[in-house]
Amino acid sequence: MTPSLAGRSLTIATRESRLALWQAEHVKALLETRLGVTVTLLGMTTRGDQILDRTLSKVGGKGLFVKELEVALEEGRADLAVHSLKDVPMDLPDGFALAAVLEREDPRDAFVSNRHASLAALPPGARVGTSSLRRVVQLAALRPDLTIEPLRGNLDTRLRKLDEGGYDAIVLAAAGLVRLGLAERIRARFEPDEMLPAAGQGALGIEVRADDGALREALATLTDRPTWLAVHAERAVSRGLGGSCSMPLAAHAWWQDGRLQLDAALGDARTPTRTLLHAAAAGVPTDTAAAEAIGAAAVDALKAQGAAGYVA
Repeated sequence: MTPSLAGRSLTIATRESRLALWQAEHVKALLETRLGVTVTLLGMTTRGDQILDRTLSKVGGKGLFVKELEVALEEGRADLAVHSLKDVPMDLPDGFALAAVLEREDPRDAFVSNRHASLAALPPGARVGTSSLRRVVQLAALRPDLTIEPLRGNLDTRLRKLDEGGYDAIVLAAAGLVRLGLAERIRARFEPDEMLPAAGQGALGIEVRADDGALREALATLTDRPTWLAVHAERAVSRGLGGSCSMPLAAHAWWQDGRLQLDAALGDARTPTRTLLHAAAAGVPTDTAAAEAIGAAAVDALKAQGAAGYVA
């Protein structure tokens, strides 16, 4: 047991969707096995879960999925919160810290359909569901002849809407399907050169109060360092462009021969068919600052191509 946590029991704040609960249970098992502490879950419904008739970009962004959990941390009702990192705002509010990032699951997007094997197999005008502006602009670049329609709700809700015939296909994060044992629903995975993932996609982040030094130190031992550095580079791209869910921005970093490679793409939410901007950067980061510098280099490249004209 980590001495600093001796005799301590922990509470995890989590959303109540099936995927969020899986993620919280996964972290609970790690804490109990590796740190020898007792852990309970505090299930909560967030504003992001409640508002399903409008896109996130119109009601406050992905931060709606984490605000209530942060209130539980602030009030002492919970000690840590588990998030899909792609839902976590680039800058946390004062008093909170990202204590750990776990080893990443498949970061790619997944093509899910009951009748069609791939995006290329869809007939012209087919209805594809997604409420991610990042996916909208990339789908428009790949297949401008398709009809892209809004799709909100948790993973199970989105699959149900597909199964009820509301869409010909939907696009989801592969990681969520894999984690819930639903990998067989994936008809095809988009390679990053086809559809670049969101910053942090496939990674789980653990948030705590910034002043809980003992817990931060203990949780840091759970961090997967390659993932930690990769997602910091990705999140630096979003931070550098003021990224939010109202901006169709993608950033994906991966390790190759000891170097961190980063690709970024930016679309125009007002004109989804507008040509995407692309940038790449690379380096050998040894700490968070160096990883973020790689992301900053990609931001500079996007700005040099006219990114300001793409940002509403």
